[in-house]
Amino acid sequence: MSDPVVMRDVIVVGGGCYGTFYAAQLAKARERGKARFRRVVIVDRDSGCRARAELGDGDDRDFVVRDWREFFQEFLGSAVPAGRGEPQDYIVPSPLMPHLMFEWVLARARERWPGRDIGAAPVPGTLGTPYDRAAPPPDRTRYVSFADWICPTHCIEPAVCPAIGGARTWEMADAVQALGERLRAAGEPVHGPALFVCRHHVFGVGTFAVQAVLDGDAIVAAAGGSGAAAAVLVGTISSCHGAVNLVRIGAADQGSGR
Repeated sequence: MSDPVVMRDVIVVGGGCYGTFYAAQLAKARERGKARFRRVVIVDRDSGCRARAELGDGDDRDFVVRDWREFFQEFLGSAVPAGRGEPQDYIVPSPLMPHLMFEWVLARARERWPGRDIGAAPVPGTLGTPYDRAAPPPDRTRYVSFADWICPTHCIEPAVCPAIGGARTWEMADAVQALGERLRAAGEPVHGPALFVCRHHVFGVGTFAVQAVLDGDAIVAAAGGSGAAAAVLVGTISSCHGAVNLVRIGAADQGSGR
């Protein structure tokens, strides 16, 4: 028998159909000894969301009635990294959420350097994916996917793709890494990428660690630390799909040194 997946707190983005499924699966995994965690936190603006109506409150399940952006501004801003060997906190993203993790590192950069021109810039180049669409300003998120078919609901992206019945020969992390390398080779001051990679964790639930987001914020801090103009490629991705943005950091003002 395999060891259970051990987590600290698990943050589920949204209490709609996806969040309800993920929270229910986590509860099943715990009941069957496949997962251990302190609590599941479901974040939704609706106090009567589907997850609350169907699953209810519990000793290990909390509901936070709040805007996602406001929640993560506070939660990630005060996040304490797990100690060595201790369970980590995880985030369960929703397929329909905006690029929340990018928005958080962008807001952090603006707080860190209030005197500098900081914003979301268009991601240049191509990732070689059949699906590639950019949101209009001021969002500018590039939504990319290796799938040009309708994926099965709650697919865990196994080595054999269930949609095509053949080997999955692609990996979005590799594509984003390669884009960063090409941009640097062309003389672009691009750092990263800072990647928040959602992987199947247990019972059909995909997660990425809170520590990955904190590490991404550290990449942005290091990129702008010299005072020179810089950019950081940021992506929340799985093996097949992704949302990719570019944080553009203007040069520090000579007079203020900020």
